Amino acid sequence: MAPEPAAVAANGWPSVRDAAAEIADDLVALRRDVHRHPELGNDLPWTQRAVLEALAGLDLEVTLGEELSSVVAVLRGRGRSGGDELDGPGADAPRPVVLLRGDMDALPVTEASGLDFASVEDGLMHACGHDLHVAGLVGAARILHHLRDHLAGDVVFMFQPGEEGPGGAEPMLREGLLDVAGRRVDAAYAVHVYAAEVPRGVWFGRSGPQMAAADEVAIIIAGRGGHGSQPHYALDPVPVACELVLALQTIVTRRFNAFDPVVLTVGRIESGTVGNVIPDSARLDATLRTFSAEHRDLAHAEIRRVVEHVAAAHGLEARVEIGGGYPVTVNDADEFAFAKATAVELFGSERWADMVTPEAGSEDMAFVLEQVPGAYLNVGACVLDDHTLADDNHSPRAAFDDSVVPDVAALLAELALRRCALGVDD
Repeated sequence: MAPEPAAVAANGWPSVRDAAAEIADDLVALRRDVHRHPELGNDLPWTQRAVLEALAGLDLEVTLGEELSSVVAVLRGRGRSGGDELDGPGADAPRPVVLLRGDMDALPVTEASGLDFASVEDGLMHACGHDLHVAGLVGAARILHHLRDHLAGDVVFMFQPGEEGPGGAEPMLREGLLDVAGRRVDAAYAVHVYAAEVPRGVWFGRSGPQMAAADEVAIIIAGRGGHGSQPHYALDPVPVACELVLALQTIVTRRFNAFDPVVLTVGRIESGTVGNVIPDSARLDATLRTFSAEHRDLAHAEIRRVVEHVAAAHGLEARVEIGGGYPVTVNDADEFAFAKATAVELFGSERWADMVTPEAGSEDMAFVLEQVPGAYLNVGACVLDDHTLADDNHSPRAAFDDSVVPDVAALLAELALRRCALGVDD
C-alpha cells in the first residue's frame, strides 16, 4: 500500500501524488494529443508548440533550441532547506540545480493499435511511449510550480527531440543545457515507460550500467571483380565477407570477459548482382552493444584489427566505419539509491523491482549522465493485466496505460523537491 498523503507531507510539502491527481485529466489529454501527432528526429515543430502551450502561464525561463526543436525551461524555487524563506539566513549559499528530462520524438512505425487517438500521420507512431514522457514532464513542471515555495533550488526541464535518432541530447548539451540555470546542474533524472515486460505501475532500475552503448558498424571490403568461371583473375570479396561474419563472432567469445558482455550482430550483407559475376566489393552492416566504456573501446579496436587482417590474408583491403553511437547509460550509485528510495516511499515497496542485469537497448540520456550524476528509472505502463501477453515498445501494436502519466509526473516532482532539499554537494 502506498504511504498516506500525510506521510509524504512530513517532508515539508504537500503530497505530489494528490497534486498529480488533480491535473491527471489535463495530462492524459496532452498525452493523447501528442500521440495523435508524432514527429521524427530533431525537427518537431508541432510537438514543440504543444509543450509551449502546455507550459503557458507558468513562471518559467524558456529557451528554444537552435539546432533542434528542443524546449528547456527553468523554474526558480522560492524555498530553502527546512522550509525557510528564500531571503532568510543563508540565502546567499549556492542553490541546488536539478534536471528532469523527457524525450519527445516518435518512430517510423505504422500504427496498428486500434486506439481512438491513434496517429494521424502516415507511417509515424509514438510506439515507445515518449508521448507519456512529454505529459509526465509537463505535469512535473506544473506540480513544482505550484509547490515552488517549498522548492529549495532550481529545476531544469529538458524536453528533448531525437532520442530514437539522430540523437538530441548532444546538441542540447552543446547549446548550454547544463548551465542554463546559471550554475551547473547537480543531478539529473529521467523516466521511461514500458508497454510490456513488467506489470503496470511497477518501477524498476539498477545501479551502475542500466542500458548498453550502441554503435553502428559498416565494413566495406574492396576486391576486384571478374568472371565467376575464372576467380584466380579476380579478388573475390564474398569469401572475405563470409569469413568475417564468423571471425567477428569469435572475438566476442575470445577477447571479452563474459561477465562484461559484448553483443555484435551482423544484420546485413550486400554484394554482387548475379551468380556468375565476382563483384568488386562487399559490405557488412552490424550493430555493436557494450556495457562498459572499456569494452566499447576494445571492441572498436578489435573489429578494425580483425577486419583489416582477414582481408589482407586474402590479398584484399577493407575499411571499418563506426559511428552513430550512444554511450553506456550509467546510474550513479548514490543518485540511484536516492531515486529508488523516493519511488518506494511514494508508491510502496510492492511497486518496485530491481533489475538484475542491464538491457541491451540504448538511450541518449547517457550523454547527460556522463557529465552529471543521476538516475534513469523505468515504469511499467502495460494496458493488459498479464504483461507477458502485451506487445512491447516499438511494436505497431504497442499501447501504454494513461494511469501511469500522473505517477511519472509525481515521481519527477518529488525527486526534484527532495534532491533540492539535500543542498549542494561539497
